[in-house]
Amino acid sequence: METIAAASRPDIAAYARRIAAGDGPGPGALPPHLRQLQAQSIHILREVASAFRNPVLLYSIGKDSSVMLHLAMLAFWPAPPPFRLLHIATGWDFADMIVHRDALCAALGLDLLVAHNEEAAARGRTPFNTDSREWARLMLIDTLKAAMAAHGFDAALGGGRRDEEKSRAKERIFSVRGPGQQWDPRSQRPELWSLFNARLAAGESMRVFPLSNWTELDIWDYIRRCDIPVVPLYFARPRAVVERNGLLLVVDDDRMVWRAGETAQPRRVRFRTLGDWPLSGCIDSAADSLEAVIAEMRASRQSERQGRLVDKDEAASMEKKKREGYF
Repeated sequence: METIAAASRPDIAAYARRIAAGDGPGPGALPPHLRQLQAQSIHILREVASAFRNPVLLYSIGKDSSVMLHLAMLAFWPAPPPFRLLHIATGWDFADMIVHRDALCAALGLDLLVAHNEEAAARGRTPFNTDSREWARLMLIDTLKAAMAAHGFDAALGGGRRDEEKSRAKERIFSVRGPGQQWDPRSQRPELWSLFNARLAAGESMRVFPLSNWTELDIWDYIRRCDIPVVPLYFARPRAVVERNGLLLVVDDDRMVWRAGETAQPRRVRFRTLGDWPLSGCIDSAADSLEAVIAEMRASRQSERQGRLVDKDEAASMEKKKREGYF
């Protein structure tokens, strides 16, 4: 396991100093399309802050939520973002993700809430003994719904993009959820001229996606230009890898449940998307820098979520999960 200690992450400390000084990208630092995307996302974040009583930012620690958090810091500077961060933690997140989360939130002075399904964990549920669909329901869907209800959140900011997965394209930027966090794509509201309907009936809540019009390549280009720190798992390194069910899995800790004949072999790999380590596939790659990642993205023709087992267990599984209350 290759865990980078917080003490060896000066980029986070430098980033926090730049944020505190208000040193966001200047008017000439971004190309026109990124300036437009940034302005739209900041407008959406400010709309959420003004329209809802108790919004929350869903922080997954991944590249998209890192960009969304950066935009939130810009949107409300010099004040901190006027909402809490919520991380849905399964207990099987990569160790590097938790180190990064804690270091960044401490450096920026953010109010982080961590939600976890303690009852399922106490019953011994793990990604190795639970069907991936049931795992997603227990550890992601039910945990998020319980946290929304327990804290009275009426809006949740998510980092979903429309190019990420086909059911994401059915979302509006302001995506209304019915009682029980249910999503019905047929009940979504029109969004004309960047006007958003934030009204909620009893029992309803809103999911809001400020990055809807961004692409994966936009995200990486923005991270590079704004020097946003991200989890080092996104960069190619030699890691202990086992091939299983068509996925390359990094063995992140000693809880690995081995199958007969399996052994971990060192391979130079990186991740395009992050989740629970027993369910998240990596890719063979030599991209060990932001420039190399961007070059690799320009040549790629595959979805980043092809390595997420919880998203490919059956046809249209993401849409089914979203209807149940998924991110």
